Amino acid sequence: MIDPKNFHRSQIKFYLILLPLLVVMMLPIIFIVSHAFKPLDELYAYPPKFFTTRITLDNFRQLIGVAQQTGVPFSRYLFNSILVSITVIVASILIGSLAAFAFSFLEFKMKKWLFWANQIAIMFVSVAVSVPRFIVMHELGVVNTFFAHIIPLIAMPVGVFLLKQFMDQIPRELFEAAKIDGANKLQIYFKIILPLIKPALATIAILAFQSAWNNVETSQLFIKDESLMTLPYYFQTLTLGTSSIAAQGISAAASLIIFVPNIVLFIILQKNVMNTMAHSGIK
Repeated sequence: MIDPKNFHRSQIKFYLILLPLLVVMMLPIIFIVSHAFKPLDELYAYPPKFFTTRITLDNFRQLIGVAQQTGVPFSRYLFNSILVSITVIVASILIGSLAAFAFSFLEFKMKKWLFWANQIAIMFVSVAVSVPRFIVMHELGVVNTFFAHIIPLIAMPVGVFLLKQFMDQIPRELFEAAKIDGANKLQIYFKIILPLIKPALATIAILAFQSAWNNVETSQLFIKDESLMTLPYYFQTLTLGTSSIAAQGISAAASLIIFVPNIVLFIILQKNVMNTMAHSGIK
């Protein structure tokens, strides 16, 4: 076992195994970063170059500059993506944790059937429910509104399942003791349960952010107004609408912009994610 604080020679064998794996795992990340700063001649070089020899910002300048042709500034797409992502994270955590709290601690009719329905929903990909989702969105009257980005993403069946499994580790005696002390269900949820499941909440935050930040489907199906569309959709249409040569540089820059927030958020919350996967939040 590796103990970073107390190094011992016996740990060397673990480092000899892990360091090569780390290098292999880092190669795609390094390539994405390097690729975004390559000039066009290096992007099309043969044989391909892994590292750039001439760093340039032309790809990013072109990416931002072409946005002016749509009549909507690049900052607007970026603002929409950030706002949607933050809203989806907050709403997913709140709704998912409330549902998990009900499944784990409360008793009500059809509890088992509803949880099974949640499990079945995990198996469906978004493409499989595109038509019924559009019908629901149309009936709600949120098509071509900002809420169209949020409503389809706030329900996370996998999040409910993960949070419930984490809450099931909390001793029932803690819940009963809080009830005896006079705490109502909402007080127990906010003051006792939520602080104990922070690692799981961090994991759900990452999953919710990825689903919102990388989402293209909503802008394709539910949005007509260009000013309401998000960054991933803009990047997709931009690379498809420009010449194949220019699109290569724009695509490289766009890939880096989409990728960086995902990896940064994971690095910040990785400790909590590891705790969640190991089910070690409650001892």
